[in-house]
Amino acid sequence: MPNFKNLHTSVVLTLLVIAPSAHSQAPGYEPPQTEYGVPDIQGIWTNRSITRMERRPGAEGLVLTDERADELAQDSLWMSLDRAQQNNPITDAEAGEAAFGTRGHNAFWVDAGFGMGLVKGENRSSWIIDPPNGRIPYKEGGAALRRASHLPPIGSFDGPETRPVGERCIALAVATGPPMQNGIYNNNYQFIQTKDHVVLMAEMGHEVRIIPFADEHNNEDLEPWFGDSIARYEGDTLVVETIKPYPLQGSFISPVGKITERFTRWSDNEIFYEYTVDDPAIYTQPWSGEMSFYKETALFEYACHEGNYSLPGILGGARRAEMDAEAQ
Repeated sequence: MPNFKNLHTSVVLTLLVIAPSAHSQAPGYEPPQTEYGVPDIQGIWTNRSITRMERRPGAEGLVLTDERADELAQDSLWMSLDRAQQNNPITDAEAGEAAFGTRGHNAFWVDAGFGMGLVKGENRSSWIIDPPNGRIPYKEGGAALRRASHLPPIGSFDGPETRPVGERCIALAVATGPPMQNGIYNNNYQFIQTKDHVVLMAEMGHEVRIIPFADEHNNEDLEPWFGDSIARYEGDTLVVETIKPYPLQGSFISPVGKITERFTRWSDNEIFYEYTVDDPAIYTQPWSGEMSFYKETALFEYACHEGNYSLPGILGGARRAEMDAEAQ
């Protein structure tokens, strides 16, 4: 179950407006250091925003004016849904049906933010910065290429193994990544650094990536959830490189691909996050994105029960449909 909307007062951040690729840190900023002498990115952070990975139709250009950003935010699905439901009380059956009839969530549970994403002070229409159109550069066949290695085929009703792992509450990789993305709720994270590992925990599903600092990937024939990741520091930037994700995760890469993530402490209240996806089996070119994580106060509960309670009904319905088909 997603968390309630945060009730604390929003912190007003004073941010520098600069070119997206000009710097990885605010000019003159000295990031705090851990006890191990590396830049400290530890704490609770959020990527809550209406902006998504790909640029939606009608949003021209990467950087938006304040006025255009507000227009896109107000026109977004979840802001529109919120307004519709506030104007249609659930005690009014007819109005409630109109407001709730097309969505599985009502606005009370949604915590997607109220504005477009800010990256180093700029309103962004998408997280993708390359290609310039803000869209994933799929080869012919599109997103289906990402599912080509799934065994058995995901989405059928033949058995529990063919239902999506998110539906079964096993892995909700949208938030955890890589790359890490925002959703409609539970957009908080906790980052922890030790001498030998960096730990990235998503509030969504409370899933954890425990990433060692290493020069080489594991040579064993493994496909761990969220991939085989290793970390290193390049100056003040934490770099995480990931290969070989577990196929059922629905990763953005195939077994021959690689995702590189970069975390840089931009200011006391912001982490600048960059990622590049490189997989010639799926895409026509490598593609890259940028996002910012902002200071938050706490992690909230995420309790996933759909896979526990709904699966018997899903499979029972499939068996009934099969029996009805045989009886005809």
